[in-house]
Amino acid sequence: MTAERILGVDVGTTSVKAGMMDLRGNALGRFASGYPTQRPGGPRAEQDAGDWIRLVEQAIATLADGAPVQAVGLTSQVNTHLFVGADGAPLMPAIVWQDTRASAEAAELDASVSDAQKIAWWGAPMPIDASNVLSRMLWVARHRPDVWAATRWVMLPKDFIIYRLTGEVTTDPVSNIGLVGPDMTYVDAVFDLVPGARDKAPALVPVTEVTGRVRAGPLAGVPVISGTMDAWTGLVGCGGARDRSTVYLSGTSEVMGISSREGAGTPGVIVFPQVEGIRVHAAPTQSGGDALAWYTQMSGRSHDEVSALAAGPRRAGTPLFLPQLEGERAPLWDAGLRGAFLGLTRRTGDAEMARAVLEGVALSARHALEAARASAAIGPGPITCGGGGFRSAPWAQIRADVLGCELSTLAEKDPGILGAAMLAAVGAGVFDAIGTAWDELARFDATYAPDPGLSGLYDDLFGLYCEAVTTHGALGQRLAGMSE
Repeated sequence: MTAERILGVDVGTTSVKAGMMDLRGNALGRFASGYPTQRPGGPRAEQDAGDWIRLVEQAIATLADGAPVQAVGLTSQVNTHLFVGADGAPLMPAIVWQDTRASAEAAELDASVSDAQKIAWWGAPMPIDASNVLSRMLWVARHRPDVWAATRWVMLPKDFIIYRLTGEVTTDPVSNIGLVGPDMTYVDAVFDLVPGARDKAPALVPVTEVTGRVRAGPLAGVPVISGTMDAWTGLVGCGGARDRSTVYLSGTSEVMGISSREGAGTPGVIVFPQVEGIRVHAAPTQSGGDALAWYTQMSGRSHDEVSALAAGPRRAGTPLFLPQLEGERAPLWDAGLRGAFLGLTRRTGDAEMARAVLEGVALSARHALEAARASAAIGPGPITCGGGGFRSAPWAQIRADVLGCELSTLAEKDPGILGAAMLAAVGAGVFDAIGTAWDELARFDATYAPDPGLSGLYDDLFGLYCEAVTTHGALGQRLAGMSE
């Protein structure tokens, strides 16, 4: 074999990250550069697709040093949608997954489909929420009819990058959960919910298939693999390729995933189509690292400073933090929920507030994990973890204590890069299966065991959290209505 390098690229919510690695999982080069999310008002969150391609091209220029590269693997933020004209140019800013402008359309669509029909279409009663592509399509058709009429394709970020690199217009079935059935093909009846939607959907290509080759630049001629969404890619990169494994992906949001061929699925949990025997039950929250980013901006402290303040024993006066700053996804799927600090006292200071933020995110992850376990019919067990949220050792220990499980963290802190490289290696024929690629490329750097003396405390706190999320919901929605 003459080419022994794989390039993995992750077009995330806040940045493009890329890594060149050899076939033993050793990092040979890294690239990371961020871009803004514009929030023009109300529930809107938008990005400029030009930022994505500019930084991907910079990543290639930085990491391609003339040595042969076997393949390029791509992953990107899920449910961020770009409406593209026949000339391949974006017609409006990309609608980011955090954007909830289509909440009314989502409610209308979801109410029109029974759980029985959802199970018949998708194999599980998954919700149609404000980030669903059909909700966005219906919103654009109603509120931007000029854009809708001119739209040739509705693309995900990685599909737009692949188009710009190779000239090919494709997507993959895993990224299009909610449009495809268990057989990995589009469900035509789903598209009937939004007239004209089917004609704007790109052709489906398996996640490990070569979609084309880079047309120009330092990687000209190198095959580009279809890849898929960051949540699934990251979960597989964390170890989700193994049956009956539980994984925890921490980035802008928290994603709890369980790979299981068992379990019928439950409302509120996404059950992905089976790939190579891998059937992932996923419960993504709305806010993880994003809640920490908000708190650092508000407090004027760095991530490291917040982490240091939160370290050590839990202090009296630590409030309960609800991290639903922009609604919640799994397991509640309620875009109207809002965050809160509950139980503030005169003893509450910087350290207690910092601790509350990190605990609140961990409690939301436990809420999602319990739903995923019910969906997958699997009980508690060790968890493999990855993502930027696990760069903080104090936060990793808090998560282990809150979840009551042993956590092992990947040495590669961006499992999206690792997962994209894994899919690329399989697509290029380097490995025969995704599980084999993970066995060869994954490395761990730390393990965190829960403190058994804290289990009762966190069981009680989790009970309060679940009660508070439910009872606070109506009040939070009323407050949001007064200020937005």
